[in-house]
Amino acid sequence: QVQLVENGGGLVQAGGSLRLSCAASGRTFSTYAMGWYRQAPGKEREFVALIGRSGVNTVYGDSVKGRFTISRDNAKTTMWLQMNSLKPEDTAVYYCNAKKVTTVTIDAWGQGTQVTVSS
Repeated sequence: QVQLVENGGGLVQAGGSLRLSCAASGRTFSTYAMGWYRQAPGKEREFVALIGRSGVNTVYGDSVKGRFTISRDNAKTTMWLQMNSLKPEDTAVYYCNAKKVTTVTIDAWGQGTQVTVSS
């Protein structure tokens, strides 16, 4: 099963930018749809963005559309989330997700990286 490690979180002022990365183990990275989710204290986990296996198709949550960009490089087995115009409400732990549905569903998560946006 694929293993995921996120990096790039930190503290940033409102209006600033951060770039998160998600490095995946194994040689089957290109067979997974990849996504970012986030969870703020006391709230449920929220969908942020999704990218298809080839990197062509992307979907964004309404709260991040126009500010965040998801991308991937299958040769580097890495996915990124470029976050611009950050707001205090973007503060959360951000999780990387890999999903593949065949006869069974494989759903892998990273450990999470903290993003804090100060006002």
